[in-house]
Amino acid sequence: MKAERDPKTGKWLIQYRYKDWTGKQRKSTKRGFKTKREAEEWLRAFLLKQTRSFDMKFSDFIAIYFDDMKNRLREHTLINKRYIIEDKLTPFFGEKRMNEITVADVRTWQNMLIQRGYSQTYLRTINNSLSSVFNFSVRYYDLPGNPCAKAGCIGKNRADEMQIWTKEEFQRFADCLMDKRLSWLSFQILFWTGMRIGELLALTFEDVDLTARTININKSYQRLKGRDIITPPKTPKSIRVISIPPFLAEDIQDYLDSLYDYDPQTRLLPVTKNFLEREMQRGVKLSGVKKIRIHDTRHSHASLLIELGFSPKEIAERLGHENVETTLNTYSHLYPDKQERLATRLDSFYREGLQEVKEADDGTIHGSQSDTEQNGELLDVARGVSEPAGTGEDHGTGEERIHDPGAAGAAD
Repeated sequence: MKAERDPKTGKWLIQYRYKDWTGKQRKSTKRGFKTKREAEEWLRAFLLKQTRSFDMKFSDFIAIYFDDMKNRLREHTLINKRYIIEDKLTPFFGEKRMNEITVADVRTWQNMLIQRGYSQTYLRTINNSLSSVFNFSVRYYDLPGNPCAKAGCIGKNRADEMQIWTKEEFQRFADCLMDKRLSWLSFQILFWTGMRIGELLALTFEDVDLTARTININKSYQRLKGRDIITPPKTPKSIRVISIPPFLAEDIQDYLDSLYDYDPQTRLLPVTKNFLEREMQRGVKLSGVKKIRIHDTRHSHASLLIELGFSPKEIAERLGHENVETTLNTYSHLYPDKQERLATRLDSFYREGLQEVKEADDGTIHGSQSDTEQNGELLDVARGVSEPAGTGEDHGTGEERIHDPGAAGAAD
């Protein structure tokens, strides 16, 4: 397996033997190398990949990583992951050997990223990309350990402050887009339903039932490399049917009435994300409202539902979250005073109980029970003692009690 000159081209070639995935011995030739050393380095990297040895370079292992992931990730996810790895990871770790990358190397790389001034959430995304490569190598190719685990994380999963629009801010923004019906209606649906941008763009005419005032969300849309890609939604729970308010149903009907003809299976809103991003910039500039991302209209809708007193479970179902915990983790910070409201309600409940006890002592309460029994039960109520089982009291979870829609001032 020595490199030699190719008599036809004058460049270098190398012949070699290897075992394929079935275990059979194969013989092959690789041509077109500029130098003998380049040919020998290529063969060494190739054989290391065949044996899955972690003496290989990080850049060579990334090829194995993507060869596996291309069958498991959506195309747009793979494109984003490839960009981050090739732009942020490979320039630093590419020439290092997998089994020689240390915790100190990872810390040095993290500090370099921090100095570049990336946002906290983007830092976490980049760091997670490196950690996922090492987790993959540990789990499936027996690398002894993940140096990222000891190095620690950088960045944050969630931004310190979520950017949202109030109803008033959205109305100012939307008024500036009324000269373009498609733009205006797209943002109306986004803000008043909370659906994801990909879900909006994938809607067909037959997904909208204006009689029942519902929208069936069952797919997602991306525009990749000049191609329209329709995929299933983000998670199984993302497949859902949501109700829309009458005014939004009327807006959609007005749009349908303006069309000469349409195929029920074609897209309801034939626009792209890039188009809506440009329209958002235009609307922000004209209206003077603060700049947010398109995805933040989804957060704005969730914030509006919280203000109206809907429970986390109801919000999770409408937004298509996989579980209620996702909703709570994402939006619980919107109401930092909720513990104070809870304490205030408990104090009111306690004082009402004391007042009833006082009235009972004054002889103003009469009933079939003895005064002793009445006063005992009222004192229990005032002090927060639960009723015995079987009395009909709702012993639901703390979440249900906090989010009781019938309670004045309930924020979440």
